Amino acid sequence: MSLPPILSERLRLPAVASPMFLVSGPELVIAQSRAGVVGSFPSLNARPQSQFREWLVRINEELAKHDAENPDQPSAPYAVNLIVHKSNDRLEEDLATVVEFQVPIVITSLGARADVNEAVHSYGGIVLHDVINNVFAHKAVERGADGLIAVAAGAGGHAGAQSPFALIQEIRAWFDGPLLLSGAIGHGRSVLAAQAAGADLAYIGSAFIATEEANATTDYKQMIVDSTAADIIYSSRFTGVHGNYLRPSIKAVGLDPDDLGDRDPSAMDFGTDESQTAEAKPWRDIWGSGQGIATVTAVTTTAEVVDRLATEYTAAKVRLQQL
Repeated sequence: MSLPPILSERLRLPAVASPMFLVSGPELVIAQSRAGVVGSFPSLNARPQSQFREWLVRINEELAKHDAENPDQPSAPYAVNLIVHKSNDRLEEDLATVVEFQVPIVITSLGARADVNEAVHSYGGIVLHDVINNVFAHKAVERGADGLIAVAAGAGGHAGAQSPFALIQEIRAWFDGPLLLSGAIGHGRSVLAAQAAGADLAYIGSAFIATEEANATTDYKQMIVDSTAADIIYSSRFTGVHGNYLRPSIKAVGLDPDDLGDRDPSAMDFGTDESQTAEAKPWRDIWGSGQGIATVTAVTTTAEVVDRLATEYTAAKVRLQQL
């Protein structure tokens, strides 16, 4: 099955930037799309909910302006991430806003609902769903998802534990639709490797944290620059769902990274209650990251990150031809 035009045209690099909780805002999304990769953000990053509309207006206006000024290099499309989990009490309102603005790509996470997919399909949008194993992949497609994002071991945020080779192979045994791969993709050769493994596109997040446009603190960005895969801790302690976090940020709030324990998944909280600021919270104080950050050696612009990845991707193709 060929990719739909929205995922194959106007991309400089076969990649989608993953939506990062608190980190991805309109500045980052606009910069990503202008640079030639699909930019994205979680709707929950816009607070209060009314700000979500303001962000969509700004993104649409600035990308339209860019396209008018650069007809030969139009921007890539953008995506909005909806958390489809019972803890998200904004889902219905955010979905209505997505439909109103006809967001071209919707990324759903932590649950698959047919009604959400149908709402996006009503105006011609497509839905990509996060999955960490083949069982969830089947459920997502059965409920109407157009494509899948295989979140393998080493990915930032709520990551899976399976090898990308195993996960992609199992999904490709029955699914021929759009398939993205997430998991420690911080180099252009990894983008090509994702395609060689059977994915259509790479799903890249942590490499964009240490950018000027990212809504991350200076300390967070520098920690990304200073860290490697050895500094990533995989734990369910913070949200009830296993995720990858930076070891130094865990230590900074007085916790022992090697003795965290587990947390009940029913206790998941995305921090939408702004009054809950007394204790250290995931994403705000305990920072997420994937394992592929050793390639990030400085805080740069988003355009420079995409430039680097594109150059590395081209070099990797040349090397494979030589082999």
